[in-house]
Amino acid sequence: MFKKLIAAIITVGVFGFAGAAHAQEAADAFVKRISQEVLETAKTDKDIQSGNQQKILEVVQAKILPNVDFQRMTSLAAGRYWREATPKQQKRLTEEFRDLLVYTYAGAIAQIRDQQLEFRPMRNDPADTDVEVRSQVVQQRGEPIQLNYRLSKSGNSWKIYDLNVLGAWLVETYKGNFASEISKGGVDGLIKTLAERNKRLAARGFKTGKPS
Repeated sequence: MFKKLIAAIITVGVFGFAGAAHAQEAADAFVKRISQEVLETAKTDKDIQSGNQQKILEVVQAKILPNVDFQRMTSLAAGRYWREATPKQQKRLTEEFRDLLVYTYAGAIAQIRDQQLEFRPMRNDPADTDVEVRSQVVQQRGEPIQLNYRLSKSGNSWKIYDLNVLGAWLVETYKGNFASEISKGGVDGLIKTLAERNKRLAARGFKTGKPS
């Protein structure tokens, strides 16, 4: 149940709408905009609320991918092993890690019900291109849950490359899993493990997306 809650919170944070960010849009405004859009969509779309898995997956693929820098996220999770991997391995690893996260988000979207987001004031220079946006998820029951984002800017567009839920950064969480798999079977072994995990998730309806 705890892992499903974390997945749902992460989904609230990164399930954005496709399209370039508004010109000169601040990072916190960007995150707030796409977060509010997903909350409203998830709460009002009958297909999502009923758990239509194909519809959810299509929405995730169309709306999440443009707003997340999966290559940077994968390289950070792989650490020093990323530099040792060939370009082909880097590409495959990014694809499999992206798919794993997509299944994670897809499995959580239908759980969105009464969550609301509150954002804290930004503490960065307007010219910064790598920032952290801090927020918390407020629910009708239970204490607020910390949810922070790391974003980088290229041109006028922001992209999310890491999230912090309850004090734990997503990249750091996966880094240990990646290192363990690579120590046993190299980068190809990690790619194989992620690919097998994704096949199982696809076969059973991506009900969960915990680290492999």
